[in-house]
Amino acid sequence: MVAAAMVRAMWTKTASLIFGSLAGALLFLGTGQGAAAQTPAGEVTVSFHVTLAPSWFDPSTAPPQITPFGVLYAVHDALVRPLPGQKMGASLAESWTESRDGLVYEFKLRRGLKFHNGDPLTTDDVKFSFERYQGAGASELRARVRQVEIVDPLTVRFHLKEAWPDFMTFYGTTATGAGLVLPRKYFEQVGVDGFKQRPVGAGPYQFVSQRPGVDVVLEAFPGYWRHAPYIKRLTLKSVPDGTTRLAMLRSGDTDLALFLDGPEAQTVTRDPRFTLVATRHASIFWIEFADQWDPKSPWHDRRLRLAVNYALDRKTISEAACLGYCPPAGVIVPRVMDFALQVPPLPYDPQKAKQLLAEAGYPRGFDAGEFVPIPGFSTVGEAALNGLNAVGIRMRMRPMERAAFYAAWQEKKLRGLFLVAVGNSGNAATRVESFMYSKGGYAYGGYPDIDEMFQQQARERDPAKREAILHRIQQLTIDRAMFAPIMDLRGLIGVGPRVADHTINLMPMYSFPSYEDMRLKSP
Repeated sequence: MVAAAMVRAMWTKTASLIFGSLAGALLFLGTGQGAAAQTPAGEVTVSFHVTLAPSWFDPSTAPPQITPFGVLYAVHDALVRPLPGQKMGASLAESWTESRDGLVYEFKLRRGLKFHNGDPLTTDDVKFSFERYQGAGASELRARVRQVEIVDPLTVRFHLKEAWPDFMTFYGTTATGAGLVLPRKYFEQVGVDGFKQRPVGAGPYQFVSQRPGVDVVLEAFPGYWRHAPYIKRLTLKSVPDGTTRLAMLRSGDTDLALFLDGPEAQTVTRDPRFTLVATRHASIFWIEFADQWDPKSPWHDRRLRLAVNYALDRKTISEAACLGYCPPAGVIVPRVMDFALQVPPLPYDPQKAKQLLAEAGYPRGFDAGEFVPIPGFSTVGEAALNGLNAVGIRMRMRPMERAAFYAAWQEKKLRGLFLVAVGNSGNAATRVESFMYSKGGYAYGGYPDIDEMFQQQARERDPAKREAILHRIQQLTIDRAMFAPIMDLRGLIGVGPRVADHTINLMPMYSFPSYEDMRLKSP
């Protein structure tokens, strides 16, 4: 238990959080009460650009990617998470407080919450879900959270080892899946594999069936705390091929075709029956130099990494892959994130790239092996590879299945150059933690000064001072050519004619619909 003074301090939380909770309640009052008398009806099909994995039903191993949340937020809910109009709003928790010294966070759950199977949702489930979490950000959370204390079935406290201004960012956004709450009793009955086969959550939709790698069928959960979803049945389909997603949209076999490549998106714009929507989430493409830390590798030479940067025609890649919606990037932190360094990319200069190759000892270029692009974005991968080959960095495309790609990335098995795209939210510090900090889950290496600055900003509670440190870290990654940023991703989504309100971009920095708020047109 915290000392009495600490307890008193917790109730002096800044008015902004209290006001935020009240504002959120007002925001949802109309929809929440009105929906209670409305019976969910109709069906919507959403076609994903990747293969849906049963592992996504369990948030404990969620990677630093936004795509799994397109499934997770349909089935599960969190104490705090992105909500319509809010980057981070009170969800299963009706409110939360922070002690003056930043060491204790207390959450009050809403009364009457239940999981899909009827079990009550309590703080024991909150503690269980947090403590078994092993996904992106787990090491940082374990290093900084001292204890999770259950005060009563509706009150839980997180005690930190030291003040950490990013606790809520790591816990309450898509930076990690640590805040999603699972039913402990059911989970322990069925086990890890059983849960992935038939998950139970507290989100707006409950599980009906799945065909692994094909589709997932969900049905509206009438007891969802905000309001019952307006649409009764939600089918999520795995359709990795973009031309197939487009064909399904045009035939009426799908209502939303996610993340279309440029050519398919262009076709959508030419048909007045459909709407093309560009997301505004925190996603970005870049090329990783996995072997830059190896003195024996050519990529240890900064000049070669700079040559890659100059070889990328980012504007043309954006036009080809997303009709010019994707702004070229100069750093791997998306510009929509807090503390992002707003900096232009290096210019497209193939002659400069060739000059750097010659200075590094490769006047005729060199064979750089295989180039592995993230699955689902073939146009970006091909355009980047063409730019490299054109200046003499000769590489061959090696496609991979998405699950194998992520496993190889996390296990540090991808070598040479490979293309990634990351879209989970948070802020610049969460991106630094995963990809620039040498101990990050997806970092292939790092620098002592960057590591030291990362730890320094994590303790700094003054936002202006934190921003200065995080800007310096990002600038160092540019100076050292640690990455080759390409462009911020604006996912292009085709919306079919039956949809009245697609709700894409309703939740800030999130690339999927707010499923429970979607509406169909009247028959």
